[in-house]
Amino acid sequence: MAAKRVGYAGRVRGDQSPIALVTGANRGIGFEVVRQLGRLGYVPIVASRDRASGRAAVDRLAGDGVPAHSVELDVTDEATVRTAAAWIRGRYGRLDALINNAAIAIDDTRPSRLSIDAFRRTYETNVFGVFTVTTVMLPLLRTAPAGRIVNLSSGSASLSLTSSEWPDEWNAAAYPSSKSAVNALTVQFAVELRPTAIKINAVDPGYTLTAMSPGATRTAAEAAAVVVRYATLDPDGPTGGFFNAQGPIPW
Repeated sequence: MAAKRVGYAGRVRGDQSPIALVTGANRGIGFEVVRQLGRLGYVPIVASRDRASGRAAVDRLAGDGVPAHSVELDVTDEATVRTAAAWIRGRYGRLDALINNAAIAIDDTRPSRLSIDAFRRTYETNVFGVFTVTTVMLPLLRTAPAGRIVNLSSGSASLSLTSSEWPDEWNAAAYPSSKSAVNALTVQFAVELRPTAIKINAVDPGYTLTAMSPGATRTAAEAAAVVVRYATLDPDGPTGGFFNAQGPIPW
C-alpha cells in the first residue's frame, strides 16, 4: 500500500507532497526540522553553505528513512540564494514552506565592548540573510496553495522580557537585537501578505543544546517540534505573531 502524502497540519493533500526549504539545516535545530517535516510527508530541502555538509546531512537522513535533497545556499550571498530558488523552481515549481533557521551568535562581551565587525557580521546573517531568502523565495511561496514561513527568533528578541527580567550575564548587543529586527520583518511581511494564503510567524524554539549554545539541556528535536508546528499551520492559524512552545511571547 502506497504511503499517504500529507500536507498542512498532517492532512492528505492529493498527489503532490509539499516542498520545504530549511536554511542552515545540515545540523542542530534545522536538521531536526528537516527530519520531522520529512516524516510528515514533506519533501525537505537541506540548505547549507557547504555543499559537502549538506550532502552528508542528506545521507544521515536517508539512514533514518527520511528522503531529502540538499542545495548550496549561503544566506549572505544573494547569488547562491537565487541559484537555489531557480533550482527549486525548475524541479518543483513551488515552495510550500520556508524555515529561516540559519543564524550566528558571536557576542562575546558586553554591548559597549563588542566590535563593530562582529555586530555587522551578525546582522548580515541574521537579518539581511532572512530578508534576502524571504524576498527571493516569495514568488515560489506564492505559487503554492498556502505557503508558510517560519523565522527562527529567540526569547532574547523580546524587548518586554529583556528590559525587565533578563539575566545580566545574557545581556548582549548583536544577537538579541538582530532577532528583534527579525521579529519586525516578520510583522511587516505579514501585513503585506495578509490578502494571500501565506502565513509568516517568528518562533522561539527555546534555549537548545546546539553548537551555538553548548550549555543548554533542551534537545534539538524538542525545539524543532515547535518550529514544525508553525510551519504546518491550518488555514485558520495565526500570522504575524511571535511564539514559543507555550504560546505567544510579548514583543
